[in-house]
Amino acid sequence: MDERLLIEAAQGDPSRFGELYEQNFGRVYAFIARRVRTRQEAQDITSEVFQRALANLKRFEWRGSPFAAWLYRMASNAIADHYRQESREISWQQPEITDDEIVSAERRDLLARSVDRLPAEQRRVILMRFIEEQSIREIAEQMGKSEGAIKQLQWRAMQNLRAQMKNG
Repeated sequence: MDERLLIEAAQGDPSRFGELYEQNFGRVYAFIARRVRTRQEAQDITSEVFQRALANLKRFEWRGSPFAAWLYRMASNAIADHYRQESREISWQQPEITDDEIVSAERRDLLARSVDRLPAEQRRVILMRFIEEQSIREIAEQMGKSEGAIKQLQWRAMQNLRAQMKNG
């Protein structure tokens, strides 16, 4: 069916809007998805565009250009609105970052890099003990070593980490 006739039919009977939706959904979604960060944002904005289109369909005037052009214009406005709203929320919610927080983040980064430089068994013990919060006994069982050997690996790893943290 001719696009103009579909539009006129939908303007007279909103239940006919489904045909216009089906014809244009893919291209509008792709247009939006290329301009936002996540699939969820693309889905939400696409839904908003088609809701706006249905709500304003009676105002649409046929001027010879494709119906999709009208939808793209709405999509562009919806994307701009989305980013404006997002920037307001971010600036409103953005806490002040203190010097202590920066120093703490730098120390955590140094610690993570230091753990990465440990010998493999020491690194594994540290990760299992402090990240996975496993007991010495659990680690010994998983690694096939005695509890004493695990304690020794942990002690050596801690000594290595202290030395690396001092040297930065």
